[in-house]
Amino acid sequence: MKEINFEDTKTAFRIKSDRDLRRAYILFKLISYPILVKIGNPVIKVLSVLRIPIGWIVKPTAFKHFVGGETLEDCQPAVEKIKTANVYSILDYSVEGKESEKAINAALEETLRAVKNAGKNPEIPFAVFKPTAFGKHHALEVLSGEGTSDAETKEEGEKFRNRIDTLCKTAFAYDIPIMIDAEDTYIQHFIDKVVMEMMQLYNKEKCIVFNTYQMYRHDRIAILEADIKKAREEKFFLGAKFVRGAYMERERLRAEKMGYEDPIQPDKESTDKDYNLALKISMDNLDIVSIFNGTHNEYSSKYLADLMIEQGIDPADKRIWFSQLYGMSEHISYNLSDAGFNVAKYVPYGPVHFVLPYLMRRVEENTSVKGQTGRELSLIKKERQRRKHEH
Repeated sequence: MKEINFEDTKTAFRIKSDRDLRRAYILFKLISYPILVKIGNPVIKVLSVLRIPIGWIVKPTAFKHFVGGETLEDCQPAVEKIKTANVYSILDYSVEGKESEKAINAALEETLRAVKNAGKNPEIPFAVFKPTAFGKHHALEVLSGEGTSDAETKEEGEKFRNRIDTLCKTAFAYDIPIMIDAEDTYIQHFIDKVVMEMMQLYNKEKCIVFNTYQMYRHDRIAILEADIKKAREEKFFLGAKFVRGAYMERERLRAEKMGYEDPIQPDKESTDKDYNLALKISMDNLDIVSIFNGTHNEYSSKYLADLMIEQGIDPADKRIWFSQLYGMSEHISYNLSDAGFNVAKYVPYGPVHFVLPYLMRRVEENTSVKGQTGRELSLIKKERQRRKHEH
């Protein structure tokens, strides 16, 4: 088997043209200035609220780099292009949760389209959705143990459960695994409960429904172990998608403001340790656990690949997937796929003005994650130099 080398930029950028690389370089160079991000985000937010068209600025830049398109159909060229390097796509309708019934129903219709589209397209191995798009925030909060539940809240909870069931049932009918993203700690408990019910219903023969474990929470190892135990006892398969987590700062602030125990790990080292431990525990239970390793961390990617090699697991075993976001960490995605592992890019899509919050998070994440932008820039620079010398 081919040795995994994350420094191999020729493989990492093999489907990128010189023009693509130049655009990526300029984009990450701009993102590398925190002051530009600090000024730019509020300006974009204000323009968006005022309904001043900003598509002309966003579309050829950040949108083109981090987003597949505005519709499912728009994404197909990107899906086909990355599949030429044996990397799959997961199309994620990245519209933030809205509270009205009309908006919730519209999100449900679009997500059902995405599930059916994935079921018919061999280049798309998973469907995915953000659960807050399908329930009222306050109801999810109360049902997760924050406050007293009344008849209206219980009814909202049932509506949420029914919508999630509709999506999982459709995924089951189309034989496509479906991942449910994680949310803030204070609404996650009820989501976990509903997702486990879905696994009990639809994961009897194999893994269709996946829950997401945010490993920046210090209680997730215990939860994972309890979930595996339940799956064994009740004879169903457990789908486990692992991420480090997305809401750390606001989770910390809320805990401090409201005077409850901080749900977040004390430091990055503890998150990394638990993340890798979760992979190890899952590999030790591979007979009933399917793993989705959603990370931009080189060590965690290599660690899981090494565990598979140690245990004699075929890199192409469909119970184990590696994933990075579209437009980021190409050196991980394409070098893993080149070595024969299952890799899928998370490709967000949606109308420009709806996808803006997602884009802002990506830009902020690249600024705040230690070394993320610097790493992207140095790899792009290295590849551009290599091509120059090759010509």
